[in-house]
Amino acid sequence: MNRYLAFDIGGTFLKYGVVAENMTVVETNKVKTPDSLEGLLRTMEEISHLNNEVKGVAVSCPGAVSPEGIIKGSSALHYLHGPNIKHLIEDRLNVPIFMENDAHCAGYAEFWKGAAKGKKDVLVMVLGTGIGGAVFKNAELHKGANLHGGEFGYMLLNSDIHDSNDVWSRVASTKALVRVVAERKNIAVDSLSGEQIFSMAEAGDADCLQALDRFYHLLAVGIYNLQYIYDPEVILLGGGISARENLIEKIDEKLDGILAVVDLAKVKPKIAACKFKQNANLLGAVYGWLKEFNRSKVASI
Repeated sequence: MNRYLAFDIGGTFLKYGVVAENMTVVETNKVKTPDSLEGLLRTMEEISHLNNEVKGVAVSCPGAVSPEGIIKGSSALHYLHGPNIKHLIEDRLNVPIFMENDAHCAGYAEFWKGAAKGKKDVLVMVLGTGIGGAVFKNAELHKGANLHGGEFGYMLLNSDIHDSNDVWSRVASTKALVRVVAERKNIAVDSLSGEQIFSMAEAGDADCLQALDRFYHLLAVGIYNLQYIYDPEVILLGGGISARENLIEKIDEKLDGILAVVDLAKVKPKIAACKFKQNANLLGAVYGWLKEFNRSKVASI
């Protein structure tokens, strides 16, 4: 059975793993993301030499990935934007390379053998420090005219716009949740985490409970908008927070409240958690590799 080396380039860590065609993750590891492009390429080359029996290499990365291999848009890794990253990796590793946006890869994993398998029209939301996502129409990824299809986080929820802090990512992400609680408690943002906020809320902390209630509401408002823009079969929620057992339930309650007020709305968004968590980007990147280089293999798995 063929194996593939997958990389997930993140702002903090470069994660990598060997993935088999049956979607088995043979092994994974991670290193601190290098602070330069040369450092990144050298690290990927060293890892590739240790896994020289793989059939190909799949790369998940931030930013708007163009077909030719240039990463547009913006991300925490400024050095990724400008040069043709795909060609540079191919030159170093000397194997066929597939490269795609990280949220798109997460969506691919769900279509491979996850919560989107067998479906056609699906939105995938990835919740983290921002809100990313992927749009699938007839089970095919829709990237858009400017490669920004699925960038749900740029949505505006308030007509009274002051600055970029009014976009959905800045008010309804886990980073926003931490900022709100830190401001209420007059403590440093770096001294607090999302996990701590959930734990404190479970213990009855009023600030955390109020912030979470608002957080769920803002997520529900954006999801309501997405449903009526695209009318998908399901909207899947991914990212670390999607592992929380009551996340779907809490957002679902807020959606009920919205539909009770907006009586013109008859279709309630169907939401569910993504199946794949920490390895979603690695798995989805390999699925993308198979789609690009071996479509017959995709059809049989």
